[in-house]
Amino acid sequence: FHVPSLEELAGVLQKGLKENFADAQVSVVDCPDLTKEPFNFPAKGICGKPRIADVGGVPYLIPIAQKEKVYDLNKVAKDIELPGAFILGAGAVSSRVLGINAELVPIVQTKSEKKPAVNGSYVAQINPADKGCLLEKYSSKYTDCEFGLLANLYASEGQPGKVIEVKANGRTGELNFVSCLRQTLEKHYGEKPVGMGGTFIIQKGKAKIHIMPPEFSACPLNTDEDVNNWLKFFEMKAPLICQPVIVSRDPGFDLRVEHTHCFSHHGEGGHYHQDTSPDSVQYLGYFQPAELLFRIDRPQETHLVGRD
Repeated sequence: FHVPSLEELAGVLQKGLKENFADAQVSVVDCPDLTKEPFNFPAKGICGKPRIADVGGVPYLIPIAQKEKVYDLNKVAKDIELPGAFILGAGAVSSRVLGINAELVPIVQTKSEKKPAVNGSYVAQINPADKGCLLEKYSSKYTDCEFGLLANLYASEGQPGKVIEVKANGRTGELNFVSCLRQTLEKHYGEKPVGMGGTFIIQKGKAKIHIMPPEFSACPLNTDEDVNNWLKFFEMKAPLICQPVIVSRDPGFDLRVEHTHCFSHHGEGGHYHQDTSPDSVQYLGYFQPAELLFRIDRPQETHLVGRD
């Protein structure tokens, strides 16, 4: 990855956000303690050897799910040469463990020689009772660190340090918050890919979120329309705590260039698409540029369906 200085990045992002939001301020700050509310993460920060891993991919989910594709976050940490990494991001659950399909919000301090893993992840699934959202802490039922099919992960040593703070209020443009950040980077850095991860809060307003159904589709999902008809969409309310993984452009590794999952403390969560209350929306985020990119178990046969 091309790794700009935090100061440079802050300037670039502020300029881009101002084209899409009524008010945007980007600055370099000390990372807040992420073990505190509303995050309650198992690590204090997102600094230290930051890297991004793109594992598996959408082609393992659609057109037909390849359920045998199961991974382990502790192994991913070793594969990206950072055992004990603190990992945030967006992925799918291991249907081998859960027996169903669901959205995974990975938040894991992976195991090291000295300490066992601390799994702070959430699972968002369709509630069998009322077809609404059922959001649960992963560790309330399971003891592993598995996931399935695909994940986009931001990993670091989980240390405190300097980060980029992004505040954006009142959306005036069409782009969602993450797409605006990504496209700003792509426009400015062009051929040089820049990767970024971290966490942001939708502090006010509502957002369009999807959750995959518990059963994999029996019919092949061949188009974006097929996929959208299969997914379940909801409008969820703030505050939502979101974990984005962003790569400004794909340098030819069949990457998913942006992917964001979110959780909350009021029982809602899933895959973030867009805020639905542009006038009142408020975003507050903390980001770090990644130094390295790892592409793990890249699908041999690929397509661009279902990538948003």
